[in-house]
Amino acid sequence: MRKLVSLLLVVIALTSFVVACAAPTPEVIEKEVVVEKEVPVTVEVDKEVIVEKEVVRTVIVEKEVEKGVTIEYWQYFFDARVDAMNRLIQQFEAENPDIHIIHTNFPYADYRDKIAASVPAGVGPDIATLYYGWMPLWVDSGYLVPLPEDEFPPSMIESEFSPLVQAGKFDGKYWAIPTAVRTLALFWNKDLFEAAGLDPEKPPTTLDEFVEYAKKLTKLDANGDYEVMGYAVEMNGQAHHWYREILTRQFGQVPQSEDQRKIQWNASEGGYEAWEWLCKFETEYKTGTNDLFDGATQAFYQGKLALHIDGSFRLGSIAKNAPDLNFGVAPMPIGPSGELTTFGSFWTHGLTNKAASDPKRLEAAVKFLKFITTDEAMALWVDKVGELPARLEAASDPDLLADPKLGAFAQQLPYAYATFFVNESDDRQALMDAYDAVQLTGENPRAALDEAVEKVQALFDEFWATH
Repeated sequence: MRKLVSLLLVVIALTSFVVACAAPTPEVIEKEVVVEKEVPVTVEVDKEVIVEKEVVRTVIVEKEVEKGVTIEYWQYFFDARVDAMNRLIQQFEAENPDIHIIHTNFPYADYRDKIAASVPAGVGPDIATLYYGWMPLWVDSGYLVPLPEDEFPPSMIESEFSPLVQAGKFDGKYWAIPTAVRTLALFWNKDLFEAAGLDPEKPPTTLDEFVEYAKKLTKLDANGDYEVMGYAVEMNGQAHHWYREILTRQFGQVPQSEDQRKIQWNASEGGYEAWEWLCKFETEYKTGTNDLFDGATQAFYQGKLALHIDGSFRLGSIAKNAPDLNFGVAPMPIGPSGELTTFGSFWTHGLTNKAASDPKRLEAAVKFLKFITTDEAMALWVDKVGELPARLEAASDPDLLADPKLGAFAQQLPYAYATFFVNESDDRQALMDAYDAVQLTGENPRAALDEAVEKVQALFDEFWATH
């Protein structure tokens, strides 16, 4: 009997050993759990993004057993975009239980520094969001790898996506692909129109009318301070795009040479006239200033600004931060040349070296990237963020074109221009400095513009010398 028991124990031990050897070892994943708390702050606008709330991030590292593969997606913090991406991730993971997505976001001001510190070290995101104007710098810095052409054929991108997307092509390759694109349009406050005796359903359609309306809508209090601003130039918002890509063309000047090597803002009288037209709102017409009400965008939220130039992405933010604002959206006013034009841009998604370093990670990252650039993902993005579908078929939806808010942006897609930037931040700063020189020191507008052209041309000359 004792021998039988001993024999049984040996069999059990051997069986356990065999089972243990046969069972796959579960992968231990260190997962960052991020607890976020929104704290209201006033942040200077950088480019077109306004961060209405700072995000205090507490990161807890948990270890959990997972099968499959985990990849990271990074973007900057903009509440509507974060919410939309979380919803897409939830849908994707439900359909692909073997792939887990860690979604990380940072305040806009910190985002590029985080990328610069992580990607070259082989850590951080597998997929990173970037503004299309950063593409040359990110490629030169080694942050991105080209999109696999078998998964993202160039012919497919060029036939199925908005022509704007081709601005993301660099050195003959596509390095990223977007979910959405956007254009600029005119926002107007209907209540302020009515108070000023203007038809609240008829915004200005020409630049001359824009000036006339801005003057009529400006209201000062007994002390001579602005109670309502007709229009305030937000050069660190969208006004630099308005000048560079729209006003120049409307005054008869193409802003850059066809080969993208020469800055032509001051190449003709038209470029100077367009710049002077914009500068006069503060120096001559006195219709408003970006220095009040925490900036022009915030002033529009508060009902203190009547006319505002902004992108379709602003709709989601207005819905959250100023849900009772009575406003309309119209195509950009037409200038002397009669040309229909607007500025088009987009944030896009690129694959990093981290994703490319492992076949399984790359496969998962490509699968997720394809998912967030489907028509269905774009429809969700339109609803939650207010940006336009990057795919032509989705963007031509009759309901979208007829939408009282989004329709104005979608209608302008056929004649939207995306600027080629060597370094978008420095390009923007040059025009901001030129505008400040006119407003703060009284510099001649033409001389200030010449200085801006000289600065940006130097950037282009240095860039093209090595490409």
